[in-house]
This record gives sequence, structure tokens and C-alpha cells, in this order.
Amino acid sequence: MVWNGNIIFFGVKDLKSVDSFYRKELELSLYKDQGLCKIYSIPGGGKIGFCTHMEKNIANKSPIITLLTDDVDEVYQRLKGSQCEVLKPPKYNHDFNIYINCKKY
Repeated sequence: MVWNGNIIFFGVKDLKSVDSFYRKELELSLYKDQGLCKIYSIPGGGKIGFCTHMEKNIANKSPIITLLTDDVDEVYQRLKGSQCEVLKPPKYNHDFNIYINCKKY
């Protein structure tokens, strides 16, 4: 299995202010604008995303850690055969234009 990178997401209330800070102040490049989320490339590897549809504070939710791979189905089969509790098979998420698999902790 080959991982291609990672994105860590955080909830925010004001995406415009966050965008201004990360692009103008920290000079991170915008990797992808998904409307409700903006994802920035981190020099040296990885990405960080901020979304308005997530809670700003933890409130029974943790940040999402996303490992990127071209082999989502392979990873699903591997996790399904392990001690992980996989919620459901991978699916295409039309809202965010991604093919995903979820694991419950």
C-alpha cells in the first residue's frame, strides 16, 4: 500500500478570515476550495483543511485525519479483515468529490 499524503481538518466559523490568514499571513498555497472547506498545502508535505460545516470546538467530535491513497478499495479490504470497525464500504461522496472509506474508533 502506498500513501500519498494526509489532510487534517478543523472546524471554523469564519472561513474568509481563515483563508486570509493562511494564504496572506502564512503564505500557504490553496490546494483545493470545496466551498464549505478550504485545503492548504503544507510545505514539506501534508495538507490542512478548514471547514464551516464542522463544529469549531470538539463537542464529542475529533478532527478528521485523512490518509490519501489511490488504493481505497485495497485499504478497505485490509481494514475489514483486521480488528478495526469499518462503518461501511468505500463510496463516492458527491458533496466533496471524493471516494472515501470511514473507520469508527
